Amino acid sequence: MAEQQPEPRPPVGVALDGDLGERADALLAIGLLNGLTAQQEARRISLSVSRPSLQAARLADVIAEFYPTLPVGAGFLTVGMLEGAPPREDAPAIARMLATKTPEGALVYESRVQRALDAADNATLIRNLLLAQHDGNAIVLLAGAATGLARLLSLYGARAQIAAKVKLLVVAAGAYPAGKADASIAMDVAAARQLFAEWPTPLVAVGSEVGNAVRFPLAKLEEGLASSSAQPIAAACRAIAGSAADLPTTAAAGMLHAIHPENADLVLSPAGTISVLDDGRTRFVAGAGGRHRYLSVNPAQRERLLATYVSLISAPPAPRPTKKLPSMVDAGEPPKPGAPAKTGAAPKPGATPSAAPNAASPAAPGGKP
Repeated sequence: MAEQQPEPRPPVGVALDGDLGERADALLAIGLLNGLTAQQEARRISLSVSRPSLQAARLADVIAEFYPTLPVGAGFLTVGMLEGAPPREDAPAIARMLATKTPEGALVYESRVQRALDAADNATLIRNLLLAQHDGNAIVLLAGAATGLARLLSLYGARAQIAAKVKLLVVAAGAYPAGKADASIAMDVAAARQLFAEWPTPLVAVGSEVGNAVRFPLAKLEEGLASSSAQPIAAACRAIAGSAADLPTTAAAGMLHAIHPENADLVLSPAGTISVLDDGRTRFVAGAGGRHRYLSVNPAQRERLLATYVSLISAPPAPRPTKKLPSMVDAGEPPKPGAPAKTGAAPKPGATPSAAPNAASPAAPGGKP
């Protein structure tokens, strides 16, 4: 009897935690990741919202199904949100976009997320899905407040799991080597400080200056994604941008570097340490023993970098896989819109993960009650 060969190592998996209801660059990063997925260079393992926002979580679910990384309907199980009560005025531009209807009266963008309980806690979601990855074969990209990732660090056994599974953390927030205060940093200064001080893997920061050096024309985005009338990235970017003609590319730059660190259009700084000031400003100090670096744009290659962004973000949705991932085996069918999310035991450290990615033990830190 022939010996069964192990399955090949999959492309690197990306967990994206971002302010999807407010930051268009986070949405561009998702589109760029889809382009890389279509080339079998990366794959999305989770998509979570870095602040309590039901509308942004609903958008994340719509995007997870439009850009599929799992069989039909299973994208719901990879969507998360920072635990907490959404504000009364919750991402109004995204709410209006999600309320769009066809001439027949049907919703253009249908989501299974109807209430906060329908989305997993983002810290628990990321922890559980990291457990399903090969060692050193995951990247985490943050494009929002650091609250959820700081909570991830506090989960039982998570630091060792992060050190084993994650090859790189990309933080698309701040200004480097120094600059103005950043809204995503200022939203939770204590969490940002903890993240920079305690995250156990190499960390690359991408500041707002990178996003503003190469801005993405909204007309090019809408032109490139015009093949579908229900394209959620284009619609959400338009909703967030309002009257703006172009969009920052901060998180998109971070995504491109994470998958293609050899790309010379983005320049990596020497090693050093990033600190966070009380008002939300960041400061980088070079030092041989530091674990942090930051990106800058090669000024001679701005046009080429924009062309790369346009090509990847304009790609049609990557083919939907038909085989369940190991972490989905016991997940079962996702709940229908409005139904309560399923719960179960979170995987123990070192155990083979088999629980649904949004399942967490009621006693586990970060799990929803």
